[in-house]
Amino acid sequence: MVIFMKTITPAELHRLRSEKNPPFLLDVRTPVEHAHTHVSGVFLMPLDRLDAAELEKAEGCSKDQPVYILCQSGRRATAAAEKLTRAGFHECIVVKGGTSAWIDAGLPINKGNGGGLPLERQIQIVIGIFVLSGVLLSQFVNPVFIWVSGFMGAGLIYAGLSGNCGMGVLLSKMPWNQRGTA
Repeated sequence: MVIFMKTITPAELHRLRSEKNPPFLLDVRTPVEHAHTHVSGVFLMPLDRLDAAELEKAEGCSKDQPVYILCQSGRRATAAAEKLTRAGFHECIVVKGGTSAWIDAGLPINKGNGGGLPLERQIQIVIGIFVLSGVLLSQFVNPVFIWVSGFMGAGLIYAGLSGNCGMGVLLSKMPWNQRGTA
């Protein structure tokens, strides 16, 4: 079953939020990312712990009402919207460009002292370490280690084409990405 997602720009959503009955806004980033910066009034439920039944218990959330979903750039929000749609939520709307686009649009944001690095930067660091290690090990230990770098490159290609980043999923489950407050 192909699911077509509705989208909204951060500016349009900001305008909607100023109306009498503000819409329900779900943030599916990690707690550390949320603690670092977030849109005020969002409900935090990280993608890896997204549970439709639990979400429906949240104040202001209903399967019959629109749920606006936000992540860092839009990929996790799209995955969350697909999951919620399959679970019976009738109107899931992805915020185009996520929190990054919200900030770029100059809209109000809450900045905390998350203390951790955003997930995307963690991914870049880990992949960089693997690529550099593979190159150095292939030069000084055994040429077969070049495949470590090749594997990381293939993973980046897959993530870019599919929108699924295994490294991101793995890092989001690490203990340092679970601390922070919602």
